[in-house]
Formats: sequence, structure tokens, C-alpha cells
Amino acid sequence: MEECDLLIHSAPQLITCAGPPGPRRGIAMRDASIITQGALAIRGTAIVAVGPSDELRRRFTARQEIDATGHAVCPGLIDCHTHIVYAGDRITEFEQRCAGATYQEIMAAGGGILHTMRLTRAASTATLVAETLPRLAHMLRLGTTTAEVKTGYGLESDTELRQLAAIEQLTAIQPIELVPTFLAAHAVPPEFHDRADSYVDLVVETMLPLARRWYHSSSFADQAIPLFVDVFCERGAFTVPQSRRVLMAARDLGLPRKAHVDEFNELGGLAMALEVEATSVDHLDVTSTTAFSALAASATIAVLLPLVSINLGTTHFAAARQMIDAGVAVALSTDANPGSAPSLSLPLTMAIACRYLRMLPAEALLATTVNAAYAIGLGGRVGALMPGMQADLLILAANDYRWLMYELGGAPVAQVIKRGQVVWNERIS
Repeated sequence: MEECDLLIHSAPQLITCAGPPGPRRGIAMRDASIITQGALAIRGTAIVAVGPSDELRRRFTARQEIDATGHAVCPGLIDCHTHIVYAGDRITEFEQRCAGATYQEIMAAGGGILHTMRLTRAASTATLVAETLPRLAHMLRLGTTTAEVKTGYGLESDTELRQLAAIEQLTAIQPIELVPTFLAAHAVPPEFHDRADSYVDLVVETMLPLARRWYHSSSFADQAIPLFVDVFCERGAFTVPQSRRVLMAARDLGLPRKAHVDEFNELGGLAMALEVEATSVDHLDVTSTTAFSALAASATIAVLLPLVSINLGTTHFAAARQMIDAGVAVALSTDANPGSAPSLSLPLTMAIACRYLRMLPAEALLATTVNAAYAIGLGGRVGALMPGMQADLLILAANDYRWLMYELGGAPVAQVIKRGQVVWNERIS
């Protein structure tokens, strides 16, 4: 018999999300590749075998076994768009929105991103780490095993680099694997009021080279985890030409690109992002259906963020159903941040996507696993349960994975395994 470190067996559903290389599109997003009464064997940090329980129990002898009877097993969830490293909160602004103020009105009055900027600039790296750790712990309990984390609340060199330093420290002291994104072009800081082009000069000429230098001396480079560069292309933030400058400069520095586009206004940011070969375009709430064919023909992932619409009290959502039917590779994420999406729950995100974006449960799961992995440059490494891939998985509280989307605001995860190690255990010994 072969030896392994951990054998998980007797799962009524083993949802592997297995398939050919690349993100899932179209009808392929409906196939979650489920093995009934499934098992998987783990050696070290990697999966070595997946298949029927009877077969793997005959084939392997394990140092540890987990009997998953009554519990569906699926890949660990991937939150591919978050802003979770920051100081303070925006509870007062939440009350203002309840009273009728819009997100854009709050931002124009010096609130929003700029409020969090002031608090984050005043915080030390140690404070940022301490405030973020509980958020990550909560995300882990809800099934997130990998997360992208953006800067963007410094809007000046020192604090942006301090956010990067906090992300690196956090990845070393807790289980969730983090992917850093440099978002210095998140908003125009007050010291550059009415001088957005000058701030873009600073981002392009000074801040991006500093971020690149930081990255090449970081643990992320050693682990082949990319550093992305992002920009908020939106009215009141950065224009299409300004956003193009930032992303072209990132491309010239050899850094992969992302873009916030079409959240409130369709300015042409999507076409620009496709032009610079962005890995993902995020939001797309007001994107015209006429743009879907170009997006489907590209390698770019569409990251949809329905919790923003829920939080801002709107009934308008990105057209996920039409995107998927057009062949767009769709991912889902929380957009976890203190203002427009104060939630850390990918299960809630999937639940909303199924109800309001007309996504099927299998599509929602593939959007938070396989496709989310490709949205952060880790496709083929995490996001599916296949031999050779990293052993990141969830043992769910229920025997059917659709409980992840069916239940609103519950506790759907019984156990979390990251890199082959149990890192959170609620119900299974």
C-alpha cells in the first residue's frame, strides 16, 4: 500500500471542481465534478489522489484519517478582491447612507476612501496587522483559504509600502494565503486636489518602482506569488487615460494588472483594461452587454462583487447570467472593505449571486474557486481538488455543497484544511 499523511474518506459529495487547465466558461461552469462517496489522499502540502472511497482506502495507508460521513467536501474558497488591511471603520457613513446619502456624495465630501486613508496613514504596521488579524480569522471560519489583499488606503508612498509590509507579515502568522495588490491609484489624495494628473505622475514615476523593488525582496517573490497593480477607473477617481498610464507603467515594470471598472459609470475602462491585458476586471455593474463578446474572447477574468450592491441598497447587479452565457470567465468576491462592502463572507456572496445574479450553485462555487484562482494568478495551484494541487479544502457542515448558497448567513463550514493541515475545526474530530 502507498503511504499518505492524511486520508479524507466517505464524503457523500466530494466536489473536486476538476477540469482541463484554464478558467471555466459557459456550460463548463455548471460542472463541479462531484464524486459520490469520495475520498482524497494528501502527502505533505499536496493532493496525491482523488477518487471513490473504497478505492483509495484499499490503496493508501494514512498517518491520519478523517471520516467525512455526512459532510460534503469542496475546495477552499478564494476571495479574489479584498481591501482588508486598513485602520478604523466607517460606521458613521453607514448611518449617513441609511439616511439617504449616496456613496459618491460621501466621497465628494471627504469621506469614504479618504476617511479610511486618514486613519490608515496614522496607523503603524503593527496596528494594521493587529486590526486585520480578526478579519482573517473570521474569513477562515467561513471557508476562505486564499485571499487577494489590496493597498490603497495610504495614497502616499510610506503608507502604501506599510500596507504591503502588513500584508507580508499577515501571510506569515495566520493560515490564509495572501496575494498582494498595489492600489495606490485608488483615489486622488487631498494634497493633490484638482491635480490628479500630478498624482498619477507620482504613482507612475515613484510609487510603482518602489512597490516593484519591495516585491522582489519579499517572501511573495520567493513563493512565486505575484504582486498585482490595480486602478480605480471611475468618475471622481481616475479617468481612462490616467488609468491607462498607471497600468501601462505596471506592464513596463513586468507587474500583472487589474482594474476596477464600470462600478457606477461606464467610461470605457473595460476596453482599456483589455488593451493592457489585465488579469481581471472587477465590478462591471453597469457594463453594456455589447462588451461581453470582447471580454469573452480575452483571457481576462470578470470579478463580480454583489455585496456592494446589497450594501449600497441598490437592486442593480452585474449581468452575470448574460456574461456566463456569452462565454465570459466569471469569478465572485466579497470586495471586503470598511465602506462599500463590510462583509467577509464568500458563502453570503454566493447566496446573493444565486438569487440576484441568476447564477446556479455550481457556477457560484466555480466562481469562488477555479476562476477566482485564475483572477489572482494562482490558477492550477489552488481552487480544485486534483492530484498535484495544493491541499486546500473544506469539510462542510452539511452533506450537500449547495448549503453554501442555500443558507443565508449561517455557519456552513465544519473544518478547514490548508496545505494539508487542519487549521480550523468546528465539528469534526
